[in-house]
Order: sequence, then structure tokens, then C-alpha cells
Amino acid sequence: MPKLERGYVQVYMGDGKGKTTSALGMALRMSGHGGKTIIVQFMKGWPYSEATALANLPGVELVQTGTADFVYPDRIEAVDYDEAERGLSTAREAVLSGRYDLVILDELNVALSFGLLELGDVLDLIDKRPAHVELVLTGRNPPQEIIDRADLVTEMVEVRHHYRKGVLARKGIDC
Repeated sequence: MPKLERGYVQVYMGDGKGKTTSALGMALRMSGHGGKTIIVQFMKGWPYSEATALANLPGVELVQTGTADFVYPDRIEAVDYDEAERGLSTAREAVLSGRYDLVILDELNVALSFGLLELGDVLDLIDKRPAHVELVLTGRNPPQEIIDRADLVTEMVEVRHHYRKGVLARKGIDC
């Protein structure tokens, strides 16, 4: 039985930190209520620390797509397109199955902005989701059409970041 009578579309965007973290907080809450969550991470094929923690969270499934390398917009390879399509196919199956209360498409907006996916395919997925499915899209630079379809849009804005002082990603905090 679904945990939500009505699901909404949420977008977490912007140059500031916290987009993925906000989405993972929702997965934590849904787990606490006995719901089912799937997180499809686009362009994240390496073992982030959250993968270890999520494996121990009841009712949460994580699917990572991408390679173990960063994707740079000026150096996209065929495997990057294949992995993005694998992620979208996984997302489509998860959303349309109705088995999940919460579907998080982490870094989907970046995959779109890099041209790894077709916008029409993502809009179709949004439009066809069952009414009880909460859908969360994260990442920088979402197309305006995604923003227009969303029920909630939050922009993370960087005011100050310790990276600018040369502090690298810290285990347990940033990675």
C-alpha cells in the first residue's frame, strides 16, 4: 500500500551544496515510515560513501550509473550516453511500476545539461508517473521545462565554501 496519497515533483538545483543531501534526507524519512525508495544516481559510478550507508537503510534501493571517472562536457564518450540511458531506463521502470513511494533521480539535471539524455523522455516520465509517486530530481542547470513541471523547486546558492580556501573534500562530510 502506498505511503502517499499524492506524490509531487521536487527539483533541487543550484551551484550550492546540499542537493543530493536533501534528497537523501527524504529517503531516510521514507524509510522511517516503512516506505519504499529507489535512488538512481546518474554520472556517479564510483563508490560514494552514501552507497555504504544506504545499503543498510530498510526499504531503500540504490542504482548507480556512470563510470568511475568524472564526465566532462567537452569529453563525453559513448559509454557516458549508454550509462545515462541505463539510468533513465531504470528510473522509468521504477516510476511506472508503482512499487516505490519515492523515486530520486540524483544528478539527472546534469545528465540533461550535458546532453546525455533527451529532455522529451524525462518530461514523458514526469507526466506518466503514478499519482502516489514522489519524484525528486537533483543537479545543476535543469531545463526550464523541468522547473515548470515541478511542484517544489529549491535552489541551493553558494554564499561561501571552504573549497575556495583549498580545503579538499572531507570523508564523511563531502564524500
